Amino acid sequence: MPYLVAFWNLENLFAPENFAGREPWIADAVRNDLTGWTQALFDRKVEQLASIVVPMKNGGGPDLLGVCEVENRFALQAVADRLNALLPNRSYQLVHVDASRDQRGIDTAFVFDSNVLATNPQELFSHWVVRRTGTRDITQATFITQAGNELIALANHWPSRSAPAGRGPQYSSGFRATAGETLSYWHERIREVKGSNAAIIAMGDFNDDPFDDSLIIHAQALRERGDVTRAQSAKFYNLSWRYLTQFVIDHQGNQRALDGTLYFDNDANLFDQILVARGLLTGPGRLKAVEASAKIEAFPGMVDHRVGEGPIRFGLPKGNAAANVNTAGFSDHFPVSVEIDET
Repeated sequence: MPYLVAFWNLENLFAPENFAGREPWIADAVRNDLTGWTQALFDRKVEQLASIVVPMKNGGGPDLLGVCEVENRFALQAVADRLNALLPNRSYQLVHVDASRDQRGIDTAFVFDSNVLATNPQELFSHWVVRRTGTRDITQATFITQAGNELIALANHWPSRSAPAGRGPQYSSGFRATAGETLSYWHERIREVKGSNAAIIAMGDFNDDPFDDSLIIHAQALRERGDVTRAQSAKFYNLSWRYLTQFVIDHQGNQRALDGTLYFDNDANLFDQILVARGLLTGPGRLKAVEASAKIEAFPGMVDHRVGEGPIRFGLPKGNAAANVNTAGFSDHFPVSVEIDET
C-alpha cells in the first residue's frame, strides 16, 4: 500500500484574535499582527488550506501531513475537522506538543489518518534546539501501519534568516547549523534504539537550501544516494534535489521549471525539503520511499504569476486586513510530498 507523506508550512495559522485560550506571553508577542484577525478570516484561512490538502493523493488527501507555523492545537484541529468533513473516508487526528520556545509560540505538528496509521504515545518527543533566543522544537513521532511497520517522522522548522539590515543570512546561519546538529544527533539516537535500518523521515521548512552547510554538513542530508546507502553512520538522502526537474504552467500557458517552494524579494528558495534515512532506501524493512515521487505540490490555483511562480500567500491583518490579507491566498510556501510504499 502506498502512503502519501507531505509537509506544509501553513503560514501563521493563529487562532482568532480574541481566542480565550491564548497564552498571555503569546498574546503580547503577536498582538499587532493579529489585530483584525477575525473568526471569519480564520475560517477562510482554514478553508483555503483544506482546499490544497484535499487534492493531494488524487483527491484522497495525504495519509500523513507534517506542518509548521501552527499556534496551538485549537488552530490545527480546525484544519483537521475541515479535512474530515471534506474527506469522509478519512479520520484525521493530531500529534501536537505545545512546547515551542519560539518567540511567537508557533509549533511543528502532524496530522495523520487514524484509519491507516496509529501512533505510539510512548514515542512522542519534542527536541529542543538550544540557542540563546527562543526557537521551534523538532517534533518526533512514531507512526505504525496496519501491518505493524514503524515510520519515525521528525517535523522541523529551523530558525529564520531574519537579520539586521545588511547582514544577510550568514548572520543567523549558526542557529540553523545548531538545528542541523540537533536533527543529526537524534537521528543517531533513533538508530541506536531502532537499528540502523529504521524507517526514518525528516521533513520541514529548513530556512536553508539543500546545498547549505546546515543541511549537508550538520544534518548530514546529502544529494548522492550512494553516499547514504553505503554509510555506516546516520545520514539522510535529500529528496528535494529531485524537485529541480519539476515544471509548472506559467501565466502565459508555457511550461517552465519550478524554482523553489517559496519566494522572498522575488528570489526562489528551496527551503521545504524531505529527507529519508537509509532504511527507507535499502535494507530489510518493508517501508520504502518512492524516490521519483518526491515533488512540490504546486496546484495551479495557488501559483502566483506576479511573483515568479511562487505560492499565493494569505497573510495576517496587522490592523489592516484589506491591505495585508489576500482571502484568495493560501500560504507563502508550497507543500512538498513523497510516497512511501509498503511491500
